[in-house]
Amino acid sequence: MRFENNKSGNGGVITLNNEIKEIGRLTYTIFPEENKYIISFVLVHPEFEGRGMGKYLVEEAIKFARENNWKVYPHCSYARAVMTRMNDVDDIFLQR
Repeated sequence: MRFENNKSGNGGVITLNNEIKEIGRLTYTIFPEENKYIISFVLVHPEFEGRGMGKYLVEEAIKFARENNWKVYPHCSYARAVMTRMNDVDDIFLQR
């Protein structure tokens, strides 16, 4: 599996791919003047659901946000649920 981060302007898409096809994607928007990174949407294609792939996408987004010293606001309800269950994100998790 590999991640690709296609950033364009103040937004982008992180895709998770295997050697054959796309597994899922996460879309985001960045507000650099506020040091804020918003996870807008997480999608895992049906044939890959139930295997933790969505969580891997959220973890990759958190890694990218940390590298850039941004706080993360999970607008997506799935990303919010994942981050709420994580123990190591209190430093970057924007609840509101």
